[in-house]
Amino acid sequence: MKATETKLKGCFILEPAKFGDSRGYFFESFSEQTFNRVTGTTTQFVQDNQSYSTRGVLRGLHAQAGEFAQAKLVRVLEGRVVDVAVDARPGSATFGQHVAVELSADNNLQLFVPRGFLHGFVVLSETATFFYKCDNFYNKESECGVKFDDPALGIDWGIAAEDLIISDKDQVLPSFREVFGG
Repeated sequence: MKATETKLKGCFILEPAKFGDSRGYFFESFSEQTFNRVTGTTTQFVQDNQSYSTRGVLRGLHAQAGEFAQAKLVRVLEGRVVDVAVDARPGSATFGQHVAVELSADNNLQLFVPRGFLHGFVVLSETATFFYKCDNFYNKESECGVKFDDPALGIDWGIAAEDLIISDKDQVLPSFREVFGG
């Protein structure tokens, strides 16, 4: 597995070694030992989540705060998405900056989103199955989020605004500044 750190410290794009022949392919999608070695972390994942969405569905930007903050290792099992991580760590040199990575069933890339980051994705293909590992358990009372189209973040989701499908809950999230200051 190859790990490339993004411009956001601690946030990595991971590319598994893929072995293919006429029968198909094989790759190791996760090994705790390899993951921690290539990222320099000691992350232990405790929960796996999966979602299925249609083209234009945007989920985010979400996080959990305080003692229930979560690091996530995300990937796409079917389809194609633009995946976004926003640095919301006060005092970070890249506070308020983001990375956007296309994840797909074809490229097999994964994104490691550390604790203290907001996360979201939008589906570019007709459908997508999204899978992620979390290093902390879900806690509803610790949910927080920021509006996906906050101009201060300047995220290009790669799809026209009129084609987005957004939950009622995500449409009324506050701005980045309202939640994190700055």
